[in-house]
Amino acid sequence: MIQHDVVIIGAGLAGMRCALEACKELDVAVLTKVYPSRSHSGAAQGGIAASLGNSEPDSWEEHMYDTIKGGDFLNDQDAVEEYVKAAPRVIYELEHMGCIFSRTPDGKIAQRSFGGHSKPRACFSADRTGHAILHALHEQLMKNEQSVKIYNEWYMHSLIVDGDRCNGVVVSNIQTGEVEVIQAKAVVFATGGYGRVYKITSNAFASTADGVMAAFEMGLPLEDPEFVQFHPSGLYRQGILFSEAARGEGAYLLNGKGERFMETYAPSRMELAPRDIVARAEQSEIDAGRGVNGEACINLDLRHLGKERIMERLPQIRQLGIDFLGIDCITDCLPIQPTAHYSMGGIPTDMFGHVISDEKGTRVNGFFAAGECACVSVHGGNRLGTNSLLEAVVFGERAGKSVLEYAVGIDYANVNEGQEKARVLKKFEDVYQRDGSESYNDIRDEMKEIMMSHCGVFRDEEKLKVCIKTLNGLQERFKKGKVTDKGKLFNTEIYEILELGNMLGMAVIIAKAALERKESRGGHFRTDFPKRDDKNFLHHSMVFDTPDGMVIKTKPVVITKHQPAERTY
Repeated sequence: MIQHDVVIIGAGLAGMRCALEACKELDVAVLTKVYPSRSHSGAAQGGIAASLGNSEPDSWEEHMYDTIKGGDFLNDQDAVEEYVKAAPRVIYELEHMGCIFSRTPDGKIAQRSFGGHSKPRACFSADRTGHAILHALHEQLMKNEQSVKIYNEWYMHSLIVDGDRCNGVVVSNIQTGEVEVIQAKAVVFATGGYGRVYKITSNAFASTADGVMAAFEMGLPLEDPEFVQFHPSGLYRQGILFSEAARGEGAYLLNGKGERFMETYAPSRMELAPRDIVARAEQSEIDAGRGVNGEACINLDLRHLGKERIMERLPQIRQLGIDFLGIDCITDCLPIQPTAHYSMGGIPTDMFGHVISDEKGTRVNGFFAAGECACVSVHGGNRLGTNSLLEAVVFGERAGKSVLEYAVGIDYANVNEGQEKARVLKKFEDVYQRDGSESYNDIRDEMKEIMMSHCGVFRDEEKLKVCIKTLNGLQERFKKGKVTDKGKLFNTEIYEILELGNMLGMAVIIAKAALERKESRGGHFRTDFPKRDDKNFLHHSMVFDTPDGMVIKTKPVVITKHQPAERTY
């Protein structure tokens, strides 16, 4: 049995920032199924939000209101306040850790406009911001290698929970196939989102709901899973992200007729309206037959920005267009479509990173979560661009402080190593013993297809019911899948099968919660209930797994300063 004071699952921004805090006094393990530098946080392009006021006066109060309005008033406002107040300090700390930000001519950190923000408050490193922060934090972790051990290419199977206390995780080394138990005083999940359940997604291949499903299977609820954000500018047919930074720098969105159609949908903010509004506008244009050349895409036009500005501010976007489409955005438009991007929901936590086990806020001892897999609900029903990197760093740090406080004074609990291993080994055995009449690849493709068409940008009761029925059928077929590699060494196939099981479970949870919420709010839009309904649905969904099936309870939204108002742009 392996033993560490704290084990952190995930090595993106939230996981690494948490580790830097916890390793001050504790022995920390960071476990990741990829390498830290390959974590999905590195794909974030556009920026990290903070009210520095470097280009025009700004304040945390304005940042707070923009975030709450952007989230369609489903955000927990006490958490939002803490989060936006911390933002300026966090930026300067990252800079002191070695993160290089783009600059204004007088040497200040440059800030650009972003959708839904009333002021330019996106601090950025050209269009590679996540990459810059990720590497700065990784360097800091390497400095602390005495107290932090990184387990690269290890897979987390399940939590070890006894009563109301979490005592470790069951994992396996992908290289050798060996199943191990890591005993810990505290466990932190920073496992990211679950966008891979959709056909068109900007998410990395690792974003497969492992963390949220491990928590769900231990009887913990998931909060607000119906709220999935579709980013307006995914590369047509592939979902690779063209950052919102392009629109922040002044790019236009054009339909098949060459019209800047956003003036119909959000006249005051145009292309810089919040993502949910822009994604729906694009989908509406496509559905009305105004896509480019009759295809299901619209054009992102950067030509008027000029070569110099594109090369200075948006070099990665240009390179992506050339590499994947053979299109140079200096001279031609880029075809884009709405793409599944971010999960506002996740494992419910309080604002200190403690995972909570019910709608009353009861803490699970020794279990913490931060980043996209967690739901502190600072984003409500829709996240504003550049608020996710901030969330990962702010709440990664807070979870690290909470873990330190919790684990310093306690002993390890007893763990039955044999029993915990046996449970996971049985899971492997079940996969190897299946009758092999179904293709896992076909099941995965069909799941992605039905989620995209029936539980995507627009939803309605009929589509969601078909979606749930189809997913239930896929879960049955999953039990009869055919595995071709039965070896132990670096058997990537078996881990992809386990991930598919997690994604199928998560897809059902998303669709059932979406069916239950009979209103439109933020990223969740019901064509059969097109209005927001504060009277009946101003609450968080809490989805529980019970012996009688899935049960959805509610949790009140914390409202402190801003009463819900009509959301117009």
